[in-house]
Amino acid sequence: MSLNDIKVPVEVNPTEDTEWNDILRAHGIIPERPKSPTEELERLLEEQVQKQHENRLEHKTMDELDALEDEEDEEFLEEYKNKRFEQLQQLQQRSKYGSVLPITKPEYEEEVTLASENCYVFVHMSLQLAVQSRLLSVITTSLAQKFPEVKFVEIPANRCVENYPDANCPTIMVYHKKNIVKQFVTLTQLGGSDCKTPDIESVLVEVGAVDAANERLENNQLDEDLEETRRLRFVKKSIRDAPEDDDSDFYD
Repeated sequence: MSLNDIKVPVEVNPTEDTEWNDILRAHGIIPERPKSPTEELERLLEEQVQKQHENRLEHKTMDELDALEDEEDEEFLEEYKNKRFEQLQQLQQRSKYGSVLPITKPEYEEEVTLASENCYVFVHMSLQLAVQSRLLSVITTSLAQKFPEVKFVEIPANRCVENYPDANCPTIMVYHKKNIVKQFVTLTQLGGSDCKTPDIESVLVEVGAVDAANERLENNQLDEDLEETRRLRFVKKSIRDAPEDDDSDFYD
């Protein structure tokens, strides 16, 4: 037996980052070195930072985009503004409702089912003697004005479905693409008699009728108001804590 035929076992630590291990990995002899938690965390953070940078202009108004002309790449900003302008135009084209439409049973298919092919339709099956139904009528009247791209309709429940139980009123159905995508029997799941505008807005967000970051949402408006209040408090505190000028310096 020659020396070339003698095989000496060599212990290899597959987790080590060595040139020899790289060769063995390239030939599939040892498995790839598992990534350390630190490397994985760094990768995730890098992806998050990149994502935030790519989406940094999302949800900014046209005025805010104009104010960024000195900070952003001119070509990129112009392209983004054109994209945003097209989005606003599309929204304006869809914004053709603006009020709650009372409908009858014969109108239901055309005004709800067929209309939902091109928009979201919010149906309130009402009973005006019910407190919750009167409350929902007030809320939907406000929301119809705020989100004119969503079609809000109201129909007396007993005229929509014969012998429909009063105890099931109000009933909410949201249609999209001719299908019911959300349904509530009474407002129990939405706060009951304490139901408020943000509760119904959350339904619109959940089904995709309104984007969660839309500045028209009441919660987002409250956040903006709170941020402005905090900013004003900070400014007032800064002025209050600022050192007073020493008048004696005036005479030096």
